[in-house]
Amino acid sequence: MGRLATDIAGKTPVSLGLLGAAAFMVIADARVIDPLLHIIADEFKVGVGSAAVIISAYTIPYGLFQLVYGPLGDRIGKLKVITIALAAFAVGTAVCAFVSNIVLLTLLRFLTGMAAAGIIPVTLAYIGDNFPYEKRQAAIGKYLSAFMLGQILGGSLGGIFGEYISWRDIFLLFGIVSLGIAGLLWRGTRHLGNAQRPQDQRGRITFRPYYQLLTQPIARTVIIGVFVEGFCVFGAFAYIGAFLRDRYSLSYVAIGFMLSGFGLGGLIYSRSVKWFVRRLGEIGLMGVGGGLMSISFLAIALFQNWMLFIPLSIFMGLGFYMMHSTLQTQATELSPEARGTAVSLFAFSLFVGQGIGAALFGRIVDSFGYIYCFIVVGVAIALLSVWLVNQKQVVPN
Repeated sequence: MGRLATDIAGKTPVSLGLLGAAAFMVIADARVIDPLLHIIADEFKVGVGSAAVIISAYTIPYGLFQLVYGPLGDRIGKLKVITIALAAFAVGTAVCAFVSNIVLLTLLRFLTGMAAAGIIPVTLAYIGDNFPYEKRQAAIGKYLSAFMLGQILGGSLGGIFGEYISWRDIFLLFGIVSLGIAGLLWRGTRHLGNAQRPQDQRGRITFRPYYQLLTQPIARTVIIGVFVEGFCVFGAFAYIGAFLRDRYSLSYVAIGFMLSGFGLGGLIYSRSVKWFVRRLGEIGLMGVGGGLMSISFLAIALFQNWMLFIPLSIFMGLGFYMMHSTLQTQATELSPEARGTAVSLFAFSLFVGQGIGAALFGRIVDSFGYIYCFIVVGVAIALLSVWLVNQKQVVPN
């Protein structure tokens, strides 16, 4: 699959590698904060839980603006939305290198999250337009390989820059590279003209399609499931780097590489997705995936040996993508006539959940410590997995 399927109107195809590069930059930018959170908190003289406001400031607008980008992509063309959003994301990320206080950094992360919202979910909807359901899980898995690579290298690069260079320089680097990718995307899509644009441009974008989606039982299951998933998994994962630093006094480089195990687990899934789907089916993927995540969080809390975190982070990532990729694939089929809207509602729930989770778990970490946070998450994910497995309507007919 060297090239993504041609856009609906059928003219110039866009390289899957180029779309993957955009996804790589967005997720690497989000995950680079994990090993840097302690450094940023120290520089601006705030607690780790308080510094985590920069995570919520990014993820909440990322989720909220899905409600705008999804319908917008359906109306004016998904590739155009992706290109403009990536350019704005690049500028916002680069400027983060020059902030003088936590308030300005929070504001810029908010604006960057707004722009980033128009990239990965809209691309997934674009893939959904071009692949039949039975092939879509594998296609999304291949596209998400770039996403996994961002998970892996984002944490590693954050640790290296935090230890040896400066946390500011990594944002400048990401901004410059993202701007270059946006330029290449613009060159690839400007020849499409109106070919990628839906024919009916009349009327305003409304939020009624979201309400209509939520009247469907399967849609409610998927949306609630991904909200809880984001709330628990990424809400708590944001504090693992700080936990490793405070508890074991590890270097930021070591922490960055250890956090990258999550992305490695996802990469293993993306490369073996056909085998997993064939052997486990969608219900099995959610059950096994939830079990792996639950066990990983509980083991990190209860068996306090930093060496165990290396395999546990890989299992956590593998489990997350077993569950998440299944829910994500189902989201692309919730509304075939308006996939941008459906996938955007899905992403809205994931990232708003993550933002609220990071804020809430920050209060738990500052008040009670990391261990309580990880135990609560381990139990909650186990309950989520059981609930999803018991929702028979989750499986499309």
